[in-house]
Amino acid sequence: MALMDFIKKQFIDIIQWTEDGEGTLAWRFPMRDMEIQYGASLTVRESQMAVFVNEGKIADVFGPGMYKLTTQTIPVLTYLKNWDKLFESPFKSDVYFFSTRQQVDQRWGTPQPITIRDKDFGAVRLRAFGNYSYSLAEPRAFHTKISGTRELYTVGELDGQLRGMILQHISDAIAQSGIPFLDLAANQMEFAAALHKEMAPAFEAIGLRLEGMTVQSVSLPEELQKIMDQKIGMGMIGNDMGKFMQYQTGQAIPEMAKAAGSGGGSIAGDAMGLGAGMAMGQVLAQNMQQGLQGAQNQAAAAAAAAQGAAASAVKPEDVMATLEKLGELKTKGILTQEEFDAKKAELLKKLV
Repeated sequence: MALMDFIKKQFIDIIQWTEDGEGTLAWRFPMRDMEIQYGASLTVRESQMAVFVNEGKIADVFGPGMYKLTTQTIPVLTYLKNWDKLFESPFKSDVYFFSTRQQVDQRWGTPQPITIRDKDFGAVRLRAFGNYSYSLAEPRAFHTKISGTRELYTVGELDGQLRGMILQHISDAIAQSGIPFLDLAANQMEFAAALHKEMAPAFEAIGLRLEGMTVQSVSLPEELQKIMDQKIGMGMIGNDMGKFMQYQTGQAIPEMAKAAGSGGGSIAGDAMGLGAGMAMGQVLAQNMQQGLQGAQNQAAAAAAAAQGAAASAVKPEDVMATLEKLGELKTKGILTQEEFDAKKAELLKKLV
């Protein structure tokens, strides 16, 4: 009777997995009440690995290939099962398949700005986005720490954890890269390389291999973006500070005119807010300095012409009237003789 029951049992003689969908990382072969036949065939395809788990412990790991399950192919299980008994007894063991192909175009990003410490600006807020790819490299670690006894474990279920890991390491990656904060947007490849280096050990700890990582966008805070724009503008005009100030003024004037036209706020206040007040002052000072010599020469010429015109316009009767008034002041003791003589000589010269 026991022999008949044994014969009626369902035995598994072919164990394999053909992935029927995208995004599956781990899949448990359906055992139910079936047992694995001694000498059964195990097929592990390229981009797959298989793990035998017996009584809660990983017994063996198989890479791509086709195997006959005997004591020679899985000697680790020999002492666990009575294969040397009658009928070379079948055995029960959980079999898990793992996909080792690359999981590409996985997205990461900062849903909210994160605070980064920078040596130049202190604490600043940053948003960044990109993608990455990974593959399952160590099924033992992944089974133990992530997928466990689940019948199915997908890429989507792991997505949140991996994104969280990346966010935790962004700050350290920026610090290790040595890239100035203002240069991050212009050095995305270097930033991605630093982030990859920082993240690789964390992926390895759970049985994954980080294959690649890209940074597609780095968004700076508005105030620092303005500084970045100014830096780019200065790079376009070289190290000429006067031209840079003119550039700043040109950028600020449209905003000032807009504010003046709408009647909202004072122009001076808007200029201070835009940082243009100082730029305008420096530009004006520079222009005044450049034209100082010409202005002085023009002023001197104008003064000389005015004096000449004034001298030619003096009338004799006006000079005589002035001398009479000066004589009266001398008589009253208001003017001394020396002062009177000096004024008299000056007036007489105008008549020449």
